[in-house]
This record gives sequence, structure tokens and C-alpha cells, in this order.
Amino acid sequence: MSNSPILYSSNGCPFCQRARIALKYASLKIVLRNVEVNNLPEEALAVSSHATVPSLVISDSEYFDESWDIVKWALQQNDPEGWLGENNEYLNETEMLVETIDHSFKEDLYNYKNKDNHTDHPMEYYRERGEEFLEELNEMLEENAFLLAPKISVADVITLPFVHQFSMVDKKWFDKTPYPKLHSWLKAMVEMDLFQEIMKKHGIWTQSSQEIYL
Repeated sequence: MSNSPILYSSNGCPFCQRARIALKYASLKIVLRNVEVNNLPEEALAVSSHATVPSLVISDSEYFDESWDIVKWALQQNDPEGWLGENNEYLNETEMLVETIDHSFKEDLYNYKNKDNHTDHPMEYYRERGEEFLEELNEMLEENAFLLAPKISVADVITLPFVHQFSMVDKKWFDKTPYPKLHSWLKAMVEMDLFQEIMKKHGIWTQSSQEIYL
């Protein structure tokens, strides 16, 4: 195995994007293996209890297969701009956001994006459900330029990939929504060099692939 931690990831997965942002920000030397979510290699399946990505293999005995755990681990290694806050003050509120995003909002986003995969409700139903969360975020941003503080925190990072994907399903509709603070926040976050860098697409990894680093 590589001497560096290995991240099994997928280009378009928002959970993977979340993990990649944190690992890149922490300036950690990470081997990146881009894989297909529906065709995971044995090496990825061996460390994922959910048979999905992202998975971060640190050593033969240490690994994480939840994006939120990967984010926390990365920031514990190096947090140069204080994304966790003083004495980890942003962790508890971020945990609550994770609960919402990783369950209800994730489901609404999936059904909104994949409108041909279900017949029980029209896509507008899932968009309206997801919009409730967008409204909550806009209200949070009435207090600060970012979700928990005047500067970027871990909360912004774990939220960004999901809101970005939601906004891109129907960009014309999203641009007309009455959430100016959210629009400004999303524009600033998407334009970050860090986000642009982790969004670069990579080919599918195989055992014969040359190692690349995040």
C-alpha cells in the first residue's frame, strides 16, 4: 500500500467533494483514486461498510468511510484558517447541519436530480422540500457572510457541494429564488480556488494506473 493515505472518491459525488475540500485545505499528501460508485474496486469495498465512497485509508488498521469523519480528521491534522473555530466551537452546530444534509436534504436532492427514477411525486415536490432547507440557510446568512461566522468555517464546507448541486438542477429557477444572501454565499464559495481545484475531473483508477495526488 502507498505510504500516503488513499482516498477512494468519485468525481460527481457531493460527499466526496466535501471530503476532497477538507483534505486539500489541510495540505495533506493524499493519493487520489477516482472510482465508479456503481462499480467499486475490491480495494474500496474492503474498507467501506456501506459499499460506497468516499473512503479514506490511512493505514492497514485505520480508515474512515463517512465524509464527515474524513473532514474532521483532516482538520484535526491541520486547520490553518481556523475552520473548526476556537476550541472547536463550530463543531456542534455543524453536526446539526450534517444531520439535515446527509439525510433529508440528500434524499430531496437525489430525487430532484433524478426525476425520471420515481413516479410517486413530481420533481417540484422534492424541489419544494429542498427549498425549505435553502430558506433556513438564507436566514442563517442574515447574521453573517458565512453560515456560522464572518469567515468560512467547517459548516460552509460540508454544505457547499450539496447546495451547489441543488442549484444546478434548474439554474434558471434557482437564480429567481428569493434568497439573496444564499446566492451571494454560493457564488463566493464556488469561486474559491480550493473548490475549483477539487472539482477537476480525473479518470477511473485501475491497479495499473499511475498514482496521482489530491
